[in-house]
Amino acid sequence: MIDPQPDFQPVPGHAEPLAPGLRRVLAPNPSSMTFRGTNTYVLGTGALAVIDPGPCSEPHLEAILAAVGPGQHISHILVTHAHLDHSPLARPLAEATGAPVLAFGDARAGRSEMMQQLAETGLAGGGEGVDAGFAPDEELPDGAVIAAEGWRIEAIHTPGHFGNHLSFAWGDVLFSGDLVMGWASSLVSPPDGDLGAFMDSLERLRRTRWSRLHPGHGAPVEAPLERIDALRAHRRAREAAILAALADGPADAASLATVIYHDTNPALLPAAARNVLAHLIDLTQRKAVIPLGNLEKNCVFSMA
Repeated sequence: MIDPQPDFQPVPGHAEPLAPGLRRVLAPNPSSMTFRGTNTYVLGTGALAVIDPGPCSEPHLEAILAAVGPGQHISHILVTHAHLDHSPLARPLAEATGAPVLAFGDARAGRSEMMQQLAETGLAGGGEGVDAGFAPDEELPDGAVIAAEGWRIEAIHTPGHFGNHLSFAWGDVLFSGDLVMGWASSLVSPPDGDLGAFMDSLERLRRTRWSRLHPGHGAPVEAPLERIDALRAHRRAREAAILAALADGPADAASLATVIYHDTNPALLPAAARNVLAHLIDLTQRKAVIPLGNLEKNCVFSMA
């Protein structure tokens, strides 16, 4: 597999300066889904905000605490979303520092009515790792502002990759979580992922002139609008490929993924099938395809 960002080689556990008042600490959890690992951001020079504390890892907890210098303290713990590579360390970090955990809501928050109905009828995620027990101390609605000496952050509800997904605006810089990354496109796995919401969130973000995006994984995105538009075009191309394949006859998400993602590592095909299912559910809502049976992961779809 070609390395998408060969120059991005941060050292896990090291607090690397990115800008005045901003550092990144890489968690030691590399994988095909997390790339080099989860990016934990430490913002501020006195009262510190920790953005995405990451997976449950004692060495990573120690690395975050070691990044707190003389005269500094962690005052806020911000979580973009409740996946196991982003949120579990929030509670141990809160217990160690006394700082509150802030997020949009628990692991079920932010789902659309359609996704909530699918969850209630038994549609579960595809093993991407939901932190089902996650619950913040304080909920951050869309537009909420958090501030301390030297920094101000606005919470932007950006569902799509996950219902409770927040991005955090720091001036014209955005901490984009897993919604927009430079090294890969995001997994959208129903009922936590929602393709329609994903596209809406991208459209919302592209209306602001961001100077840089700091994602949950991988290197900073230096050309935000270009990357956002590339992700939108990528999804439209996947949709077109799905419709072209369905023109040959009814099929389910897994078989469509095998055809459409023919050059993908076989180990990633289950995740690809979840992305295809997200498209099929969105196309069903838009009455472009018809489910031939109950709407679930093995459902067969046909053209409308």
